[in-house]
Amino acid sequence: MSEEGWRQFLAAEDVDDWVVLHGGPTAVFRVDSLQEAALLAAAVADVEGLPPRTVLSAASDRLTVKLTREMWGTEADHVDVARTISAVARQRGATADRGAVHEVQLAIAARPESIDLGFWRTVLGYASLHDDNCLDPLGQGSTVWMQDLDPDKPLRHAMHVDVSLARDEAEARVAAAVAAGGRMVDDSNAPGAWILSDASGNKVCVAAWPDGAPLPDS
Repeated sequence: MSEEGWRQFLAAEDVDDWVVLHGGPTAVFRVDSLQEAALLAAAVADVEGLPPRTVLSAASDRLTVKLTREMWGTEADHVDVARTISAVARQRGATADRGAVHEVQLAIAARPESIDLGFWRTVLGYASLHDDNCLDPLGQGSTVWMQDLDPDKPLRHAMHVDVSLARDEAEARVAAAVAAGGRMVDDSNAPGAWILSDASGNKVCVAAWPDGAPLPDS
């Protein structure tokens, strides 16, 4: 795994339609109907050099395009593919919506000897990607990431949700979540990430990283 690919993508020109999420370069193109989304999907599927892990998700008002299932799988040639897809979308009258691009990941923390990724893969019907995560083979459900539990914490296990989204959308999402009753737990890594919780203490990390908002120690 390497950072070079997704960092090159972030530094490239003419890829403003795209957001680099934890799952890699992703774009949402707005359309007026499911039929238009399906036609756009067919046109995108014909783009030369489309990566093998590409996922196209059509809905009545949008087509979501994921070029890979993880940011570490981003390659230099994905830049040209992204530009071509954006051009195809514009030709068909679709408009990019960075604000609609996001993904959710379930982070399950445990002591190293207690991590049980096999259980989660099996019970969810998920596929393996690396030794510490698994993903929905349909490309629709949340990724599950197994995280080492901080040894200084007294807990034996923990769970939280990660929300990965565009750098220009993160602060507004955080503010809206707080206005909706959420509580700020930790903003020391802003503008890369914020940790919030609901009234009961269940935590969620809103992450603008890696989409151009690195963590302070990056």
